[in-house]
Amino acid sequence: MRRSSDARFATRWLVGAGIDIGAGQDTIGNYGQLFPLMTSLRSWDLPDGDAMLMEGVPDESFDFVHSSHCLEHLVDPMVALGHWIRICKPGGHIVIMIPDEDMYEQGIFPSTFNDDHKWTFTTGKRESWSPRSVNVMDLLSQFTNLISVQKMEVLDACFLQGLVRFDQTVLVTGESAIEIVLRKRRPEEIARKGRYPDPAAA
Repeated sequence: MRRSSDARFATRWLVGAGIDIGAGQDTIGNYGQLFPLMTSLRSWDLPDGDAMLMEGVPDESFDFVHSSHCLEHLVDPMVALGHWIRICKPGGHIVIMIPDEDMYEQGIFPSTFNDDHKWTFTTGKRESWSPRSVNVMDLLSQFTNLISVQKMEVLDACFLQGLVRFDQTVLVTGESAIEIVLRKRRPEEIARKGRYPDPAAA
């Protein structure tokens, strides 16, 4: 419902044919009425193969790639992100949600709230308390030749600061996450080093 208040999700980002990686039964397709320009959705989960490698999925297959709380379970987030970009069409979008280490793990790793988490994530700390911390800005910087960052937000609006430590995602309003939206650059944008009208066509 939070996404329904940002028109970009319905009109730009979750548009066309997409894939939802690590969705299980709770795919973004269940909320299709909120995203009327989404024409089809493929769900990808454990029976389909390794979400890190996306083997068997051809390059540039989908208009958008969506993944909510999957990246933290994978062996190598950088390899995974590279493949998620690979399967997205130029001009398409990659929408990712991951837990914020301070709001979710709250200073303890391995995670006491999900023992399958292999990494924690932060948006920009130079040093982290976590021995397995991924700085999202550093991660994305490895792909800036291929993608542009459309949105990166710490979803802390409903996080209740100052309470005794507990998993706040069990609350109806709890997210404790970082949301990222990337746009895959088109070849001509890469060649021109920016997204602007072609001066030669003027």
